[in-house]
Amino acid sequence: MKIFIQIASYRDPELLPTIKSCLENAKYPENLVFGIARQFHPDDKFDDLSKYESDKRFRVLNIPHQESKGVCWARNQVQQLYKDEEYTLQIDSHMRFEKDWDETLIGMVRQLQDLGIPKPLLTGYVSSYDPNNEPHGRVRVPWRMVFDKFIPEGAVFFLPEAIPDWQNIDTPIPSRFYSAHFCFTLGQFSKEVQHNPDFYFHGEEISIAVRAFTHGYDLFHPHRVVIWHEYTRNGRVKQWDDDKEWYKKNENAHQLNRKLFGMDGEKQEGHIGKYGLGNVRTLRDYEKYAGLLFEKRSAQEYTLQKKYPPNPEINDDKEWLKSFSSMFEHEIILEKNNFTEEDYDFWAIIYHDENGQEIYRKDADETEIKTLLKNEIKIKRQFLTYRKPKSWTVWSHSKSKEWLEKLEGTV
Repeated sequence: MKIFIQIASYRDPELLPTIKSCLENAKYPENLVFGIARQFHPDDKFDDLSKYESDKRFRVLNIPHQESKGVCWARNQVQQLYKDEEYTLQIDSHMRFEKDWDETLIGMVRQLQDLGIPKPLLTGYVSSYDPNNEPHGRVRVPWRMVFDKFIPEGAVFFLPEAIPDWQNIDTPIPSRFYSAHFCFTLGQFSKEVQHNPDFYFHGEEISIAVRAFTHGYDLFHPHRVVIWHEYTRNGRVKQWDDDKEWYKKNENAHQLNRKLFGMDGEKQEGHIGKYGLGNVRTLRDYEKYAGLLFEKRSAQEYTLQKKYPPNPEINDDKEWLKSFSSMFEHEIILEKNNFTEEDYDFWAIIYHDENGQEIYRKDADETEIKTLLKNEIKIKRQFLTYRKPKSWTVWSHSKSKEWLEKLEGTV
């Protein structure tokens, strides 16, 4: 069973090690077919694929870096190389692979199909590796994606975290979200849900998640570590480093994303055909499954509590709309004389409900602390919540004295 492996690489010194790890750890390397968009600079020597030129398993697009229009455009270019392989794997160009990864992933998809799911899609922010500490720097715990926030431009952000009790799970777990750096599913996905080449970066993953769902795909996270991803981007030039007008593509992509979801009064224009929603399920079907409401940039408490989808059914539409959280914004103003240490490493910023239970926490790191101490101390926080905060705590921590005095107040 052949696997079409999609890689969009931009001046990446990890490209060749990624291919090497992929081939060496596959149980059936003869069944792998690589589609690669190699966006290169002539001065770079680390991503030369000439050794694979005569290998029929490789379909390579050599693209001068100045012609690149961003990662979504590059992913779309790769998808045009698909030739009806049974499965497809989309990855980044900085990955590592577990032994027999191909057999494991195919086995997971078939396991889900045996459970009555015709089009399973395995995806997620996979566990990390450190290219400078191989293989000891690999995280051995499988991760899932959880909701973080809607950003001002409208895209949804996610966070990775360990799958709870993963040791006792024997099937992939349901997911609300899609990761572009790891997706394994049926090969036809390469045709059915292609990346919109006019998207740039942010908004890519939530748009594919919804489009895949409306095309009949069910999203899952692998319950075992199969592949690793390098997250830091250290030592790698990004497309936006070379493209002086990248922000124009980015602004256009955000508008396309808002139109896709009908946000901010935008109409769903320009998303017809292969870059639009499917006809197996609707956008509202996805919102009810995931507990998100795009038009209000809101999430249900069930989603905020990181419980597995699908969210509980609420048949009455009015009651369903009432079930969503609202955006809370607040500013804590503090006196400078409360902060006399010179070696703060973080401040815990915590909001509580009327019973004193923690609702939200986002610590101030060293960079934010330095900025705050230069001026009047105004700590701004914005987050979705189902329960209205009643109080806050600022608890500072220093490297030398550890936890210091708590500062508390009401909202």
